[in-house]
Amino acid sequence: MNALIIDDNQMARMTLKQLAGRIDDLTIVAECSGAYEAYNLLLSEPVDLLLLDVEMPGMSGLELTKNLTNKRPIIIFITSKKEYAADAFDLNVVDYIIKPVTGSRFIQAIDKAREILESNQEEVKLKEEEFVFIRDSNIVRRLKLDSILFAEAMGDYVKLYTAEKFYAVHTTLKAVEDRLPASRFLRVHRSYLVAINKIDSVESGALIINRKPVPVADAYRAALNKRMNII
Repeated sequence: MNALIIDDNQMARMTLKQLAGRIDDLTIVAECSGAYEAYNLLLSEPVDLLLLDVEMPGMSGLELTKNLTNKRPIIIFITSKKEYAADAFDLNVVDYIIKPVTGSRFIQAIDKAREILESNQEEVKLKEEEFVFIRDSNIVRRLKLDSILFAEAMGDYVKLYTAEKFYAVHTTLKAVEDRLPASRFLRVHRSYLVAINKIDSVESGALIINRKPVPVADAYRAALNKRMNII
């Protein structure tokens, strides 16, 4: 696992680096003293795991986690405060360690992260298949990936649009995003996920897919432009 340490306290970073050095399959690729520095680094150098403090000047660890929307790393919060635990687990972090960090507690958290990473690697094989199974009402259907134009979050449901119709699935857009291959699909809005190869044009800040407009949020525009490889 490649990991990034993010903590504004130099001694805390040193402690984590020493603990990580005892684990053979864990490599610390960099250290950051703030969340903004980490965010910019992650844009160009994605990692498997974040060892993340919560309270930091400028941007907190919770805020950084919320801003990591595309292929978010596995996250372990390491902090001196207990009161953020509920918020942290709402964000689906792997573990929440209270400082000072002991060797046994650190190993326990890394073991959890390793299990999830190995599970995700197995799922990658499934994501590259040419179809997915969806539950549409009371029927489980096989849906070809190439037929999916885009997905739209609507309350407790997600609509999966094809050229002919849409399927309403009782799930979240995040769950759909996790199941579809990132090589082919991209989040462009908190409520929309699109198939990159189905984009016909970009007009007035919206994507046109099969004559239907799909909004693009500013937070996702840079990633979209990069993936579209506009000349």
